[in-house]
Amino acid sequence: MKIRIRLILAALVAVGLLVVSSGCTSVQPWERANLADYTMRPDRDPLHAAMSEHIYFSREGSSGGRGVGGGGCGCN
Repeated sequence: MKIRIRLILAALVAVGLLVVSSGCTSVQPWERANLADYTMRPDRDPLHAAMSEHIYFSREGSSGGRGVGGGGCGCN
């Protein structure tokens, strides 16, 4: 019984390691052009950026602060 539990646990660990390691990949130099495409930019649509900013400050009760460092305490 103990051996069976250890065997099952070892199999689960092996499957877990296989799943985790399969998600790690590196970008090849010829694939970087696809990632640098204009459609991959988050700020490509000014209307969407304005609407997202409006939703953000409506929910948070503050405006601005995008891309600015600091924690909001005024000490930066």
